[in-house]
Amino acid sequence: MRVAALVLAAGRGERLRRSLPTPSAEASPPKAFLAVGGRSLLAHSLAALQAAPALEGVMPVVPPGWLGRWAGAAGVEPEAPGLLPAVEGGALRQDSVAAGLAALPPTVEHVAIHDAARPLVHPEAVSRVLTAALVHGAAFLAEPVADTIHRADADGNLAETPDRSDLWAAQTPQAFRVDWLREALEKARADGVTGTDDAGLVARCGHPVRVVPGDPANRKITLASDLRWAEIHLAERGS
Repeated sequence: MRVAALVLAAGRGERLRRSLPTPSAEASPPKAFLAVGGRSLLAHSLAALQAAPALEGVMPVVPPGWLGRWAGAAGVEPEAPGLLPAVEGGALRQDSVAAGLAALPPTVEHVAIHDAARPLVHPEAVSRVLTAALVHGAAFLAEPVADTIHRADADGNLAETPDRSDLWAAQTPQAFRVDWLREALEKARADGVTGTDDAGLVARCGHPVRVVPGDPANRKITLASDLRWAEIHLAERGS
């Protein structure tokens, strides 16, 4: 096995929980196990990555304490072809990625990292970012920024308006040479840096990271309104 993927599902999804009605928020499971279109976010994401021909194995990274129940909660057959044994994640995204990397077979040379909270990713997009990573060493899906972006200063006043023509909103999967990603995680840990995605951490090491045009439907589920949007989009896709 030379090309594999990690699907990150260890986060609680606190912003989503806060956006739900109070009774629902108190009883809701971790975000990746919430259902949209009759399936959990994790099940949708795993299915999309398993359908990408270049991937030889897909590993779920689940919340601490969930190894014995993640499959039932997600509605996933743990022995399905191409599905690697799950591993527990950590408190931070970087901890979860590191745990997944440590559990991969030693033959894996390239790895894709995907957020389970992006359940509408298309297998074709997965294949495109993997192809770019195999050629360039690192790549990520992204959409051009359409809105004007302002940066505020410490007093809350507009400080800068960057040119949006070269701004990209990052998506996942993001795919890398395994040795580059390990180097990036080690450097971030040594420098006390917490990144919001893996592409930025790899770029900090001086490695080129290729931008691959993504898909507007590959939207991250962050709030309750995103769940409703995903339901509508899945219904349209099914029709």
